[in-house]
Amino acid sequence: MHHEPRADIGLIGLAVMGQNLVLNMSDHGFTVAVYNRTASVTDEFVSGRGQRDTIVGCGTLDELVASLKPPRRVMMMVQAGAAVDAVIDHLSALLDPGDIIIDGGNSLYTDSIRRTAEVEGRGLRYIGTGVSGGEEGARHGPSIMPGGSAAAWRFVEPIFQAVAAKTADGTPCCDWVGADGAGHYVKMVHNGIEYGDMQVTAEAYALMKAAGMGHSQMSGTFRTWGDGVLDSYLVDITADILAFTDDDGEPLVERILDAAGQKGTGKWMVISSMELGQPVTLVAEAVYARIVSSLKDQRVRASSVLAGPDGLGIDVSVDDIHDALYASKIVSYAQGFMLLRAAAEEHGWELDLGRIASLWREGCIIRARFLDDITAAYERDPDLENLLLDPFFAEAVNAAQAGWRRVVAAAVAGGIAVPAYSAALAFYDGYRSEHLPANLIQAQRDYFGAHTYERVDRPRGEVFHTNWTGRGGDTTARAYQV
Repeated sequence: MHHEPRADIGLIGLAVMGQNLVLNMSDHGFTVAVYNRTASVTDEFVSGRGQRDTIVGCGTLDELVASLKPPRRVMMMVQAGAAVDAVIDHLSALLDPGDIIIDGGNSLYTDSIRRTAEVEGRGLRYIGTGVSGGEEGARHGPSIMPGGSAAAWRFVEPIFQAVAAKTADGTPCCDWVGADGAGHYVKMVHNGIEYGDMQVTAEAYALMKAAGMGHSQMSGTFRTWGDGVLDSYLVDITADILAFTDDDGEPLVERILDAAGQKGTGKWMVISSMELGQPVTLVAEAVYARIVSSLKDQRVRASSVLAGPDGLGIDVSVDDIHDALYASKIVSYAQGFMLLRAAAEEHGWELDLGRIASLWREGCIIRARFLDDITAAYERDPDLENLLLDPFFAEAVNAAQAGWRRVVAAAVAGGIAVPAYSAALAFYDGYRSEHLPANLIQAQRDYFGAHTYERVDRPRGEVFHTNWTGRGGDTTARAYQV
C-alpha cells in the first residue's frame, strides 16, 4: 500500500534512540514515516508507543520513500559501519536528485567524508550528524551536530532545531558544524571529552574512598559541587549513583564489577590526535584507564605480587580534590579544542569553536555550566590560540593548581592511580615551560641519525649538524626529516 506523500521526514532504525527521536519529532508537529529492517519492530512501535496519526509505519524502504514530501529527507539510526553503506546504496536507487540522506549514528568521521562525496556524486545530498544525550536526550531534546552537504541544511534545520535541547535563553543546541565529516568529528571529540570527564570524576571518587569518606558523604560532596563551577550532568548523576543502595541497604556502586567497557569513539579521538600531532593526553589516559580496568583477572593476580606503599589511606581535603578535578577538566577541554582547531585546518572545515561549545550546553552527556565559560572565551577572542590562555581559564587554573598538586602528590605517595589528574598536570607544566629538555632529544637524534638541529642563537629554520664522535661525516639525514 502506498501512502500519499505526507511525511516530513523518514526514519530508518527503531532501536531506542530511533524510537525516541521519532516521538520527539512527532511532539513538535512533524509527520514521520518509519521503517525497521525487522518488520515486527515497526508494527510493535506503531501499535504501541508510536500509535499516533503523525507516525506512519512502512513495511519497505520503497513505501517509506513514497510517503515523503519532496525534497525527501531520510534519517538513518542504524549501527555504524557496513549497515550504513548498505542502506545508503538501497536508498540511492529510490531517491531523486536533491533528496537528502542523513546518518544520525556514531559513524567514524572518515566514513562520513567518503559518503558525502559518494552521495553527492549520485546527485543527492548527505548529512552526517552527531546526536548526543542518550535515550533521554533523544526523547526530550538532544544536542545535534550536523555536517555534510551545506545545501541540505535549510531543509532539515526547522526539524532539527525544533527537536534539539534549548538553552535557558531558548537557543537550540543544534547548528550547522561544517562540510562532509565535520559533524561526526565534533561528536567524536564530544565523546572523547566525555571519557575524560568520567575518568576525572572516578578519580575523585577513588580519592574520597581512600580518605575514608562514607558513601552518603561522597554523594553530598558531589551534590554541593553541582552548585558551583562543576555544575554538570555527570556530577549530578554521580551524586545519585553514590547515594543508591542495593536491596540490603549497602551502596550498589561497590557491587559493580570494576571493568569498564567502551564503544570506540574515545579511541578514535586519541588516534586522530596522534595523526594530527595534538597532545590530547587526558582523554588518552582515560581510554587507557578503561583498558587497564578491563584487565581485572591480571590485576587480581598482580595485587598479591606487586608492592605498593606501606600504610593505608591518604590525607587530602575535599576542596583540593575539587580543584584537581576542575583544573584537569580545564586542561582536557583545552586539549580537545586544540584538536578541533587542527582538524579544521587539516580538512578545510570552518569550525566555530565557541558555537561548538554552545551546542554542548544542554541535551548532551557533557552538558555543564563550564561550557558557557568556553563559549564566552571564544566570544572574547575568536582566534584564541588555547583555552588556557583565556584570562578566565588562566585565572581558574592558577587558583586551583596548589590543591591540584597536593592531590597528585598525595595520590602518588599513597599508591592511588590518578592517570588523568597527573597527565593533565604534566601537560600543564610542559605547556607553561619556556624551556623543555627537548634540546637533549635533538642532540641525540643528531648524534645517532644525523637528523640535524636548530640553535637558540640562530634564526629558526637554519639547521646544523655536529660530528659528535669525530668519526661521523658531514652528511645529514635531511631527506628523512618528518
